[in-house]
Amino acid sequence: MDADAPVLLFDSGVGGLSVLAELRKVLPGAPVIQAMDNGGMPYGTKTEAEVAARVCGLLGRMAERFRPRLICIACNTASTIALGMVRDVLNVPIVGTVPAIKPAAAMTRSGTIGLLGTAATIRQGYVDRLEAEFAQGKRLLRAAAPELVGAAEAKLRGEPVDPAVFRRAAKLLRDQPGGDMIDTVVLACTHFPLVKAELAEAFGPGVEFVDGASGIARRIASLLAGQELIRSQPDLALFTRDSAEIAALQPALRRYELDRTGVL
Repeated sequence: MDADAPVLLFDSGVGGLSVLAELRKVLPGAPVIQAMDNGGMPYGTKTEAEVAARVCGLLGRMAERFRPRLICIACNTASTIALGMVRDVLNVPIVGTVPAIKPAAAMTRSGTIGLLGTAATIRQGYVDRLEAEFAQGKRLLRAAAPELVGAAEAKLRGEPVDPAVFRRAAKLLRDQPGGDMIDTVVLACTHFPLVKAELAEAFGPGVEFVDGASGIARRIASLLAGQELIRSQPDLALFTRDSAEIAALQPALRRYELDRTGVL
């Protein structure tokens, strides 16, 4: 393994940056490629077959081109659908992203947990299994909030976002039976932590938010323990489609120490 072999973080858009932020804390010297499938987003409205085919195809091409030491699918939708398939076809360690139901169940005081994700994520049997294993005796209310993906993307581009977007997301959970008891919300899309402050204002006081980014970063660090990590060139933000939006993202990318951009 070359010392400058990168960690490849993959998402449909900018959401994977929430994982990168945590990874920087535990492995500040790791070389990183942040891959964003802006040509295929949003994933949450696609069928399982479409997501699986696209993710497997793109990660295969990226693995061949960049020879990463580890791939993190920093996307809940892609992970819940395609993680097993990617592990079957690529000979590289793969870390997935799962909804943080287990820590939420430990945190809740009221026993009622909200979960915000994409439509594709919240309908997966994987989420049912997490609920059955870790949230027995709790109430888990789910809602698809696709508007939040676009809101996070717009925020990172420096564009204003209507606060009504976040109020609608909160209302999707609050209006369900028992929704007034929610005191813990799982952000089951890596885009959503990027707008956590806005969501906190929409939900009001007394609500805690939990996502999987810090746990994912710790898992990556444990798998890379003892490996030599050398950043021989600036880290790369990789897109799948050339777009004017890439230029608008440059200030945000630099904040995450992504000083190069490229298109697959």
